[in-house]
Amino acid sequence: MAFKYLQKKWQKVTLAVVLGFTVIILVAAIFINSYWSPILENKVKDIVSASSDSLYKVDFSSAELHVLRGTIVIFNITLKPDTAVYNAKKRLHLAPNNLVELHIKKLVFSHIHPLSLYFRQRLNIGQVLVYNPELNISYQLNHTRDTVVKDNRTAWQKISKSLHFIHIGDILMGDVKFSYKDYSGNKLAISELKEMNLSAHDLLIDSATQTDKSRLLYCKDITAELNNYKAKTPNGLYSYSIKSVKLSTSKSQLNLTGISLKPATTDVFFTRSHKDRFTLSLDSVQLNNFDFLSYHKYRTLTAQNLLFHNGALQVFANPNKSEKKEDKIGSFPNVAIGKLPIDIKIDTILFKRINVTYNEFNVKSKKTGTITFNNANGRALNFTNNKAALQKNNITTIQVSSYFMNRGKLNVAFNFNLTDKDNSFNYKGSLGPMNAQEINKATMPLAMVKVNAGTIKRFSFDVKANRNGAKGKVELLYNDVKVSLLKADTINDKLKKKLVESLFANIFILKHDNPDSPGEQPRIAYVNFIRKPENAFFKSVWQVLLDGIKPSVGLDEKTLQSIAQMKDQRAVDKQNRQVKKAQRKQRRAERKLKREIKKAESK
Repeated sequence: MAFKYLQKKWQKVTLAVVLGFTVIILVAAIFINSYWSPILENKVKDIVSASSDSLYKVDFSSAELHVLRGTIVIFNITLKPDTAVYNAKKRLHLAPNNLVELHIKKLVFSHIHPLSLYFRQRLNIGQVLVYNPELNISYQLNHTRDTVVKDNRTAWQKISKSLHFIHIGDILMGDVKFSYKDYSGNKLAISELKEMNLSAHDLLIDSATQTDKSRLLYCKDITAELNNYKAKTPNGLYSYSIKSVKLSTSKSQLNLTGISLKPATTDVFFTRSHKDRFTLSLDSVQLNNFDFLSYHKYRTLTAQNLLFHNGALQVFANPNKSEKKEDKIGSFPNVAIGKLPIDIKIDTILFKRINVTYNEFNVKSKKTGTITFNNANGRALNFTNNKAALQKNNITTIQVSSYFMNRGKLNVAFNFNLTDKDNSFNYKGSLGPMNAQEINKATMPLAMVKVNAGTIKRFSFDVKANRNGAKGKVELLYNDVKVSLLKADTINDKLKKKLVESLFANIFILKHDNPDSPGEQPRIAYVNFIRKPENAFFKSVWQVLLDGIKPSVGLDEKTLQSIAQMKDQRAVDKQNRQVKKAQRKQRRAERKLKREIKKAESK
């Protein structure tokens, strides 16, 4: 049938034309593949040099242009900075903060139009696949804001003589090996990441997008994903892990899940450190309207809000006091914010369903006391150490709602002055009704007091404080409170009741109700607290409230002095009894000796 088909002359002519055209295309493709590869190599090198103002150089072992398949394959690519150019820019204060070094085993460009690239200087690529990339970034703080340079042209203006248009649909990089070196601190900090995926979408460089601020590095969206990240702190006392990290520049959003901070075992930690021991776990953290470009360039963290969801924070006060009485003012939030190693400005921080546990070991009782704040929710406003932001607003406000000891509803509001030299702040709050026995987990080990009965009706406080101390008002309303005073039983490793002291306290000292009778004015305590430098923030706040609770239950200063005098008198009486006992024993011994001597003489 085929030979019959070619019997007519027009059929033979058609076949000859088609075959001839095919041969021409194949020959042209072979010619282009061999002839245009060097042209392509020079083109790429010129573009990189021009767009980076000669700071970067690119090199590769070979390049293949496949016209019929519409692909370009480049092998063994290396992108490196020119150190001579960098040092020259540094002397002129024009060097960037970040230097990039990139190694790629294989780079594939697909769905391209080489004729449009050659004749019209328009580069249009459907997809770029990057194989085995190794990305190394080094950071050194050369300047904190955009530097005014002589050449303020955009990237498109710099490459427009070589290319009029660049568009890439998708850039995909999987299993990226990433290394980051930070030279900005006192010591070199090195971070290495694995299991990281990077992708960029709709990269477009032309006259219209050269000033488009909605794009990052001319891309509509850049997405970075990191899985199963684990590391340790430089001192080795903590290990931390993150299940996944995802950054999207189009959404300006950073998401983290499965966050965990675990300290070394208690014996190791408290042997090597005098600081408090922290344990943290969080289901998720989300940073919204995150200015990634400012963070990348200048380590300035700017965002609209930061969300924490479902977590637990445990603090264990270090029982080993440092021989050097160091000032723990750094634990105060307004001081800690100012000492953060980065410039930060977050409008709102929200946290939901966080459980906080505070543990402290009492040397006298040999027991650990526990205070819990369950299901805490709240927000912090104007969380910043940015100088420009502080000039507009220097107050950070924190509002917290939780359940104290998983029972009483607690609402607290803090206001921290971020610029005051005395680190002033104030706090105000209230605790709702709860059974007084619920606080035994704290009072028995820490105060060696057991609450046997009673109801807390309301606990409120209003305090102004700074690094030196605090003044404020504390009010505790309660009914039918009865307590037992405890002492350590070292033989049985437990606390036992002081019978006489407990009876004395309940009959003569303790105020069982506040107010004493219905309709009367309740007792209000006015606290004047002087802070010791070694007192951390949480301990200072707790001590202020405790100083207000004591007089509310009858342990005012006069009563405490009377108790102290009574204890001193009891100690003196005990010593006198011991002296008299010794004297009686000595007299008995003397009489016995005399009888024995007399008996011996009679014989």
